[in-house]
Amino acid sequence: MKNIGDSLKKMTGRGDFRQRLEQMRQEVLNDPGIKAFLRKHEGEITRSMIDRSLGKLYEYTTQCKDCEHCGSVNECKNILQGYEPELVLKNNAIDVHYVPCRLRIMEEERKKAERLIQCLYLPKDTLDASLSNVILDTPARIQAVDKVEQFIANYDGTNFQKGIYFHGPFGTGKTFLLGALAHELAEKGIPSIIVYVPELIREMKMAIGNNTLDEKIHMLKTIPVLMFDDIGAESVSSWARDEVIGPILQHRMMERLPTFFTSNFNLDQLQQHLTYSQRGEEEVVKAARIIERIRYLAEPMPIDGTNKRL
Repeated sequence: MKNIGDSLKKMTGRGDFRQRLEQMRQEVLNDPGIKAFLRKHEGEITRSMIDRSLGKLYEYTTQCKDCEHCGSVNECKNILQGYEPELVLKNNAIDVHYVPCRLRIMEEERKKAERLIQCLYLPKDTLDASLSNVILDTPARIQAVDKVEQFIANYDGTNFQKGIYFHGPFGTGKTFLLGALAHELAEKGIPSIIVYVPELIREMKMAIGNNTLDEKIHMLKTIPVLMFDDIGAESVSSWARDEVIGPILQHRMMERLPTFFTSNFNLDQLQQHLTYSQRGEEEVVKAARIIERIRYLAEPMPIDGTNKRL
């Protein structure tokens, strides 16, 4: 990369310094970006201002603009990697400010999206899920993607939209849909959390010992979009059903916060599963309350197709 100071030092050692300086001045003034800037500020900029700012103008001409020469931020050759020059008027002179380039902005948005997707207890490939990668091999899967796209289009982070209760056999892409949804929400700046329910219950039991249970439950109660993955896969205990899942769903129902679910059970089967505790107790009413809250929060939707894990 050229440096105006180095260039001037070389020129001062030659007899044709003034001639070469004038030549450089003309090259600078012929730069399309500089010409556009001078036209925009015609009447404000004098020749003396240009002469005083020649070093900054020369710096501007040596920097990449519009990411035209870069494939990624790491390849950027500019003084500030990932930033491109912008001419401004400052203190009766022309100065160069650096602003994030298109690739830098895209990278920052991607990192922001990763921060927004607080994906708990799930494999990394779920974080990379995309609706464009969903295999549309059955009418049910086509309908499921359509419903997810409708939710994304209509939800702005404040209005209540019903979530979806995806149910079906193992390996049919239910969790993948949640990951894709989380990515799309992040693009809109809407935080979401995906929790793998069996691991969540184990985590909550440990939280009793370190006094973080209330904090964790509050987080799940209040996150704008919550996704329960594989509800029904956990062993049923009255405590998990009535002190963890129940209060979270109750709060989200009262506050009208979108909630999604995946399960191998349909809702009738899930109710049967939740009815009997590990100790063999039959608690029909308490199980029915959980299902009532799920029905309020989410629309049941079957997912079929071949097992994508095989």
